Amino acid sequence: MSTGDASAGKTQRIEGHAAIVGDGMPINRVLPSRLRRLVGPWCFLDHIGPADIAKVGPLRVAPHPHIGLQTVTWLTAGEILHRDSLGSLQMIRAGQLNVMTSGRGISHSEESPAAASGEIHGVQFWTVLPDSARFSEPMFDHYPVLPKISRENLSITVISGEYDGEHSPARHFWPLVGLQISAGLVDTALNLNPAFEHALLVIGGEARIDGEALLPNVMLYLGVGRSGIQLSCDGSCHIILIGGKPFEEDVLMWWNFVGRSHEELTQACIEWNAGRGSFGEVHGYDGGRLGAPMPPWA
Repeated sequence: MSTGDASAGKTQRIEGHAAIVGDGMPINRVLPSRLRRLVGPWCFLDHIGPADIAKVGPLRVAPHPHIGLQTVTWLTAGEILHRDSLGSLQMIRAGQLNVMTSGRGISHSEESPAAASGEIHGVQFWTVLPDSARFSEPMFDHYPVLPKISRENLSITVISGEYDGEHSPARHFWPLVGLQISAGLVDTALNLNPAFEHALLVIGGEARIDGEALLPNVMLYLGVGRSGIQLSCDGSCHIILIGGKPFEEDVLMWWNFVGRSHEELTQACIEWNAGRGSFGEVHGYDGGRLGAPMPPWA
């Protein structure tokens, strides 16, 4: 998979597709797609739920590995218990942020805690690590408080990067922005960085972007060169905005790995399945670990 075309002014509507993660948690995946592989460094976007754990069962994603990326987890409802091979044990709750930097290799698990509140809703993103960072030591960061921008009937949480003078504390390695925009009855202009490409995903309610209707689980890619948009909501709506400097390196993805060559991705699968490599072990998860499917070129 190579980088997406970031042609100035190009707009695309990208339909997400329903899928299941772990033991039965419903998600809607909008990145990557055949139409667009990257938005800046953002290479993966799952909309989790909203789901009633009493009906679909708790989230259980067994230990699995990553290379070459960051996982960025943001919840609007519920909780997820994170464990990783660094020894991290961290509960993430609504309004908090987890960022895990795989560097040269890490493994982790994600699950609903025993005392889960009942509903789970949120998003998980991946960002590609540039060559300058992708062989670094793995890291895990938890951010319990993020900056917010409040206007009449509008609230913007700065998940990643900088927006309107507010800076997220999250550690990243490529110029980017990630926001949650929550609005009531509004018709307002939002500024954008014209050096970035951007995309929007409604995760609740309905919105109009420059007059174009946008429903949940359809990503609207805005291209580069835009200095702003007009956002309209007739009631409660919740929107994820991602963006960044167009990524300058060709990348390949297979399963949970981001690399630069078929050989690199094949070797990562072989090493994980053989219990070798730099992935470490996740301790405390009640169950086995996931096996890596071998790529079709192997």
